[in-house]
Amino acid sequence: MPRIFSNKRLIILLVGVIVLVALIAFSLRDRNHANVPEQKVKDVVGFGQSLFTKPAHFVTGVVENIDTMLNTYEENKRLKERLDTFASIQAELADVKADNVKLRGIIDKQDDLRAYEPIQSTVISRNPDQWEEKLIIDKGTTNGVGVNMAVMTAQGLIGKVILSTPSTSTIELISTENSNFRVAAMVVGEQEIFGLIEGFDQQSRQLIMKRIDSSFDVEKGMSVTSSGLGGIFPKGILIGEITEVSTDDYGLTKLAYIRPAANFSMLDHVMVAKRSAIVVDGTDGGNSVDAKGEDES
Repeated sequence: MPRIFSNKRLIILLVGVIVLVALIAFSLRDRNHANVPEQKVKDVVGFGQSLFTKPAHFVTGVVENIDTMLNTYEENKRLKERLDTFASIQAELADVKADNVKLRGIIDKQDDLRAYEPIQSTVISRNPDQWEEKLIIDKGTTNGVGVNMAVMTAQGLIGKVILSTPSTSTIELISTENSNFRVAAMVVGEQEIFGLIEGFDQQSRQLIMKRIDSSFDVEKGMSVTSSGLGGIFPKGILIGEITEVSTDDYGLTKLAYIRPAANFSMLDHVMVAKRSAIVVDGTDGGNSVDAKGEDES
């Protein structure tokens, strides 16, 4: 009896194993085709997932929209600040442009004082009676040379034209003893210091600059140039270097001795400056004679 019971259990176990293997094989063969129970399970699971997924997507979308709105607000705020800054910059730019126009006007005026057309010429004669005062060049009115034009060398200012004919011109040197010969000059430094070249010291062979405001510091070694304000000489032509400073007119003004930049004893090639600006009567003075030999003063 026990043996029969044991054989039945063995048979049942074998049948179970066979059924299980058959089910597994069937399942593997039709894996791509879900049966009805599996479809129901998948439908239920899918519905449940949709219940959770849609609200989650909605919440996520709301959060993203809020974040986008916050970013847009911050960006808009920054843009407004930039617009305010831009408006301020525009106002400053308008002021700068206005100042630039004014300064350009001033610079143009200064350029007018400096501007001239150079006329190259050669010294053909010097007056033997006034060796240090006058010379004659080979350029005249036909070449554009006229009375009261400044004359210089590569080193610096030497004088001005006092007589002009069609083919020649007479130059009076800045070293003349003519007391009426003046040059509006300035001392070059951190600030422009104005004065007049009036006279030449024959003993020291130096020019004399007078009428310098006593409140300005004028020192030995400073350079002196034409100021361009006297009406004849262009601005910026080197005249010389200060060697000595003293007071004049009871201490109200200063007087300076200037070593000329040009060598008056060695003059063979000179340049006449035909100014672009209109020549007017000013502090640059001296008796001059026109082309017909008539005294202008």
